Amino acid sequence: MSKIKIGILEDDEDQSALLALWLQEAGYGVEVYAEGTGFIRALQTSGFDLVLLDWNLPEMSGLEVLQWLRRNVHTHIPAIFLTTRTEEKHIVSALEAGADDYVTKPARPHELIARIGALARRSGLMEDESDSLEVGEFILDRKQRKVLKGDESISLTLREFDLAWVLFANLAKILSRDYLLRNVWNLGNAVNTRTVDTHISKVRTKLGLRPENGWQLSSVYHYGYRLECLTTEE
Repeated sequence: MSKIKIGILEDDEDQSALLALWLQEAGYGVEVYAEGTGFIRALQTSGFDLVLLDWNLPEMSGLEVLQWLRRNVHTHIPAIFLTTRTEEKHIVSALEAGADDYVTKPARPHELIARIGALARRSGLMEDESDSLEVGEFILDRKQRKVLKGDESISLTLREFDLAWVLFANLAKILSRDYLLRNVWNLGNAVNTRTVDTHISKVRTKLGLRPENGWQLSSVYHYGYRLECLTTEE
């Protein structure tokens, strides 16, 4: 399983501890917050790959946090509501605000993990376990750590290859620096993000990922990077 980082917003300590235990046992990274303002600060600084939100919270409700998330975060972060509210009007309100799924309490561990896994797969968060990846004129061979561009073999360092793999496997998606640090370097957001910026520049140069070649590897201000193919096949 890829290193998916889940943010839990739950003010009940017993509930949050239980949720964290279930998710950690399932192989996910977990951060727990009891109030909305701290959760939003975490979204602004490190970010999450997926969020699990309670509705009834002090200060800000889970619905208000979700609305802030959809208005202010560059990319679509999958969100699941976990709440005692079971009326149809509440479910509709959450889905209309941008929730991807809705689970009623008390949560059942196997069902919750299955729903998270299904949402992660739909959102492209699960790592591709295949050994090769073909995108446009590029072929990436994970076993040999080799990139082919047509008939040309391009030499990359191991870290550059891992970065290229993540970028091509998530074509057109905005990836945060924190996501890249965790999935390429196995490091947290405390590391200087210039590490990512430097390697992005090297991969862009070595693979020729520039508009004149039909590719664009661009930065998203204060957030991360996105690789796009600018050409379409006839």
